[in-house]
Amino acid sequence: MSAPPATSQTAEGAAPPAVSLGQAFRYWLKLGCISFGGPAGQIAIMHSDLVEKKRWISERRFLHALNYCMVLPGPEAQQLATYIGWMMHRTVGGLMAGGLFVLPSLLLLIGLAWVYLAFGQVPAVAGVLYGIKPAVTAIVALAAWRIGSRVLRNRALVAIAAAAFLAIFALGLPFPAIVLGAGLLGALGGCWRPAWFQAEGGHGVAKQHFGPALIDDETPPPAHARFTWGRFARLLLLGLGLWAGAMAGLVGLFGWDGALSQMGWFFTKAALLTFGGAYAVLPYVFQGAVEHYQWLSPAQMIDALALGETTPGPLIMVVTFVGFVGGWNQALFGADHLFLAGAAAALAVTFFTFLPSFVFIQLGGPLVESTHGQLKFTAPLTGITAAVVGVILNLALFFAWHVLWPAGWGGAFEWPALVLGLGAGLALFRYQLGVIPVILGCGAAGLLLAWIVPLL
Repeated sequence: MSAPPATSQTAEGAAPPAVSLGQAFRYWLKLGCISFGGPAGQIAIMHSDLVEKKRWISERRFLHALNYCMVLPGPEAQQLATYIGWMMHRTVGGLMAGGLFVLPSLLLLIGLAWVYLAFGQVPAVAGVLYGIKPAVTAIVALAAWRIGSRVLRNRALVAIAAAAFLAIFALGLPFPAIVLGAGLLGALGGCWRPAWFQAEGGHGVAKQHFGPALIDDETPPPAHARFTWGRFARLLLLGLGLWAGAMAGLVGLFGWDGALSQMGWFFTKAALLTFGGAYAVLPYVFQGAVEHYQWLSPAQMIDALALGETTPGPLIMVVTFVGFVGGWNQALFGADHLFLAGAAAALAVTFFTFLPSFVFIQLGGPLVESTHGQLKFTAPLTGITAAVVGVILNLALFFAWHVLWPAGWGGAFEWPALVLGLGAGLALFRYQLGVIPVILGCGAAGLLLAWIVPLL
């Protein structure tokens, strides 16, 4: 089905022709292969392509969809692609756009995880990973700085961030409890001092007009985007049914305590807690996957983030790597089928992480299309976002500890790692280099160290 026709023309020209499903497929696949740069970069790519160049959707409708996706838990860039694909080609378009957004990253991370586990002890590979880890620590610190500079606009929000840091660093409170407490503080603060908890804009896309769009400002919602309670109920039951069916299948095959069943349950909860982006949920994933279930080690978690930073797609795809390593380490299907175990766990984790995102778009899209007014963050979400800053700072300190003292406080201090980390931080903070060049540079430096040290 082609996209809805535009209803207006201006002196700037006519709206572009309708887009076929095949054309949309080719674009979404291309986007999945080039979507580096985190959510801001991915949203910028879509804005440039779909609003400015192709004019598939107008600026106002694009921002309207983006604001909704930013309110939801989950990766907002992937959800935005799903939303636009759904608007243009119904449910199949949404599934295609959202699925192709993550498919290249899924396949790439499965391959990288296999290389990592099968050949990670090879000196050259180990050297590259040694150099990348300090860069990852600097990247997480930069994330805390960037989010904090945007979010912590007053003393109340700074206090929430500080309390969240102390709660997870000193008290070891679980991430869901911190989210709940921050949301409650935000709700109370919104009633007491609403000005302190007012939401501000998202990713800073400027409002302009680029000519008539296929889905223009005044284009009425297509039939499939009109809200009805019957459709809402059917989709809700379908989403719950898919989740329950998958969980029942895993429990039936492996039992409730089986690793795949526990991964499905754990990453469902993680998917519903990703307010504030992937960096916000990483501490929760660490607490569960490393400390509680022990599917992988702290060093492997750092490596997971390092490889996740170097692949296209949303950063939350790091959970695919976590799942693969967990399935491999657990030898789910025996010692002779480690790759199969890792791939099965990676696919299961990815399914349960992204299923809620597709359901949210299908359920909420018609409600969003029923009004074209700007959606705003609520005060509880503002409180949660402030708490995220403290949680990410704790994650950066944790990574720094494991990178600089890999054998614990009693072990040797890694001076080369400190130098690489400071260099990565300088490149990111002072010279504002991109994540990919910094990771590649530090990886090359680590490879050079692996070659030089044996000669000394």
